[in-house]
Amino acid sequence: MKSQQAIVTLDLEGVIVPEIWIAVAEKAGIPELRRTTREEPDYDKLMRGRLALLERHGLKLSDIQAVIATLRPLPGGKEFLDELRSFAQVIILSDTFEQFAAPLMKQLDRPALLCHRLVVENDRIVDYAIRIPEQKQKAVAALRSLNYRVISAGDAYNDTAMLKEASVGFLFRAPENVKREFPQFRAFEGYEELMKAIQEAMWMGRGNQ
Repeated sequence: MKSQQAIVTLDLEGVIVPEIWIAVAEKAGIPELRRTTREEPDYDKLMRGRLALLERHGLKLSDIQAVIATLRPLPGGKEFLDELRSFAQVIILSDTFEQFAAPLMKQLDRPALLCHRLVVENDRIVDYAIRIPEQKQKAVAALRSLNYRVISAGDAYNDTAMLKEASVGFLFRAPENVKREFPQFRAFEGYEELMKAIQEAMWMGRGNQ
């Protein structure tokens, strides 16, 4: 059997860096903004609610970017990503936005990132433009169509289609509700055990079509 080259796709927030919206919620004192894809499976419903809250409280893009500027990768996150990139191709597949991600990507030495874009008018976030619906799942499907073995990891509802599409999918630091609803995915809490699982999945793919 011909071996397949492996590519690893990772979610960003909650896996490598903190949840941006939770940080904004804490800084702005708006507890409703703490709701993320870990609790809400309908991404459009989640984002429409966020946009309404930003408008109601007068929060601008620059306010959010000021919070993001204070964030750092999760403890061990950059080291995990650095080690992973030393032996594997890695693509970050995220439902965040280019305007949010830029300073975080700089801290992570600019790994490949596919995400969405905000629609901004005079510093007001008025809408959001997704790249394509289910972009994580479709990106993995495209990679597999190119005969790559795709190993994916994420933590939330919006990652599960990606994990299903992948050759091997893992949950990482997922909430109990997600782990309970998707028991088919092995779940890990630490970077060391996730790294070991990824390496094992890469090894198992050698010699397989």
